[in-house]
Amino acid sequence: MFQKVLIAEDMDYINSGIKSELTKLGIAQIDYVQYCDEALLKLKRARLDGAPYDLLISDLSFDVDAKIQQITSGDQLVKEVRKEFPVLKIAVFSIEDKTFTIQTLFNDYKINAYVWKSREGLRELKNAIQKIYKSDSLYISPHCANAIVKSEAIEIIDYDLFLIECLSKGYLQEQISTELKEKNWSPTSISSIEKRLKFLREHFNANTPAHLVSIAKDLGLV
Repeated sequence: MFQKVLIAEDMDYINSGIKSELTKLGIAQIDYVQYCDEALLKLKRARLDGAPYDLLISDLSFDVDAKIQQITSGDQLVKEVRKEFPVLKIAVFSIEDKTFTIQTLFNDYKINAYVWKSREGLRELKNAIQKIYKSDSLYISPHCANAIVKSEAIEIIDYDLFLIECLSKGYLQEQISTELKEKNWSPTSISSIEKRLKFLREHFNANTPAHLVSIAKDLGLV
């Protein structure tokens, strides 16, 4: 079992609950921090001391207070940690259930587990930790499982996000074309924009452009 774990979570009562479950697994050292900057520094310090952490457990949402932070969210923390620690096991424990967010965490930042905070969340977290310790398998809560089912996934690129953002601002396709040309992005033709928007509406089962924007916001795309 993991012997040294760092928890990044700003709520004391949740930290206590996680620590209680980890203790049941026989984990020798359990540390926790309430700020993302502190988490990254602690991971680096442990590596320099020759006693690195085996696992990072992080929330995604952190309240802003008077203490100035460079890293203000859990997804930013995970991104930076993965750059510095490519093989460290990472488990996210969050109430967030937006598909795009979860896909990004698995596909881009290579997390090992995503556990949805719920009434059974702590029990699930313990199961997830046991699973990712024993193998290279991934764990995701059943509530969020559709996020990584290949048939449900779509590769959303910056071009798509820009199109949807333009729609949210009420731009017509002619205006979107102009904006794309100014950014030197392609394709810029009205017919290409129309085809891509049609594809996005069909994929997300959106009836209208406004409906597509609404769905995209629900998924955390814009």
